[in-house]
Amino acid sequence: MTAAEQSDADLVSGALAGDRDAFSRIVSRYQVLICSLAYSRIGNLGMSEDIAQETFITAWKHLRLLREPDKLRAWLSGIVRNRIHKSLRQEGRQPVSQAESLEAVAESPSAAALPSQEAIGREEEAILWRSLAKIPEIYREPLILYYREHQSIEHVAVELDLTEDAVKQRLSRGRKILQEEVHAFVASTLERTAPTQAFSGAVLAALPLPATLSAAAGVKGATATKSGLFAAALGPFIGIFAGIAAQWMMFGGFNARERTRKRLELLISWTIAIAVAFGGPYMVRTSAIRFAWSDRTLFAAMAGFYWLFATIITTWIILVFRHIQSNIRIAEATGKSARVSTTATEPGARFAMIVGTNLMMFWAVISLAWTARDFLGLATSIALVLILIVRSWIMDEGKAQYSCGPAHIQQLAYSAAATFAVLNLRLDVWLAAGYGISLSEVSSKFPTWTVPALTLILIVWGCALMAITKPKSNA
Repeated sequence: MTAAEQSDADLVSGALAGDRDAFSRIVSRYQVLICSLAYSRIGNLGMSEDIAQETFITAWKHLRLLREPDKLRAWLSGIVRNRIHKSLRQEGRQPVSQAESLEAVAESPSAAALPSQEAIGREEEAILWRSLAKIPEIYREPLILYYREHQSIEHVAVELDLTEDAVKQRLSRGRKILQEEVHAFVASTLERTAPTQAFSGAVLAALPLPATLSAAAGVKGATATKSGLFAAALGPFIGIFAGIAAQWMMFGGFNARERTRKRLELLISWTIAIAVAFGGPYMVRTSAIRFAWSDRTLFAAMAGFYWLFATIITTWIILVFRHIQSNIRIAEATGKSARVSTTATEPGARFAMIVGTNLMMFWAVISLAWTARDFLGLATSIALVLILIVRSWIMDEGKAQYSCGPAHIQQLAYSAAATFAVLNLRLDVWLAAGYGISLSEVSSKFPTWTVPALTLILIVWGCALMAITKPKSNA
């Protein structure tokens, strides 16, 4: 039987019988995992390899205490985490160390080369850790292990007891945090610094002379559940196209000059809105990378941006609504026609406008629910869209042409309210799916309370603005 075919239980049994070769195969099998876990917390290649060696030596001495040999990987991971904690506590360091500056590295005296330093210089190591230190540990561990396991998602999932989908999500998040210019450097350097057979030899050379070890227990199997995650990359663009198309048709009944002017204004407004909607989050993420924000800070900053964006849009919609109301009042007083829209009495155009408006408002939450495989949130969103479409169709039926403008604004208000309701109710589910964590971890990792608080502030602002801009009865 080859070394690869031997189970953990077989290797443990051989090691307990005093077979140093069996323990050597254990070291070879798990050296990448143990060294990677240590480096992810310590941030120093030499120290991480020292801790990993101590881990295997401790395992050799206490192997008889392992009651379930099939859980060898988890047992070794527990030992290395304890060694890391002890090392950090003794040195009074933070759980994640900061890399030395390049100037300090260059000026420090040289020492005997460690195994890792044969493949990487101290300046390279400093750059490597300064890049990795910006990534939260939940994403840093899979990223380090991924490149040291020859870019195998399957191996990383097995080593960390995660599903392959969770590994993909964490790798994706980790890569986004890394700056583009250092990503290739980090990947190649981690590959070069993976422990080799020389590490196994160093561990075996440090082992005490074998004593008679007792036999161990049997083997238990384990299986992992896999779950898929679908992306809805075109979601935002579908909502944007639907919104532009709906508003484009609203101006179909104006004369050629007015129609051209209003559609040009529409395109300019949407261009600005799209630039802000996509540019703002990009700037927030760039700032998060530059200043090494935590996930909590990034979440709060992103929530604050979207609240500001929603507040500006809400203010603009209310002011437009009041302007339309004013035009209608003037038209009624003078007996003229208020040309808000002449498509209201055309069933096909009116239906397309109603559907487009609701898709514009709802497609963001529909995309998030679909991506997170939140079928309850998805079904709720679709049901609300259908209800609002039917409501708008019934309420607008038979109305005069000029009433389409206020009705459209009212439709936007109802859609926005329903969208915010779904967002507040299902946000924790989407975060858990997006970050590959449990629902119980969401509240501890993210200040989710900020979303309902900002929603309440937005509602209060909208109501206050409606009251302030309400036209006087004698106007």
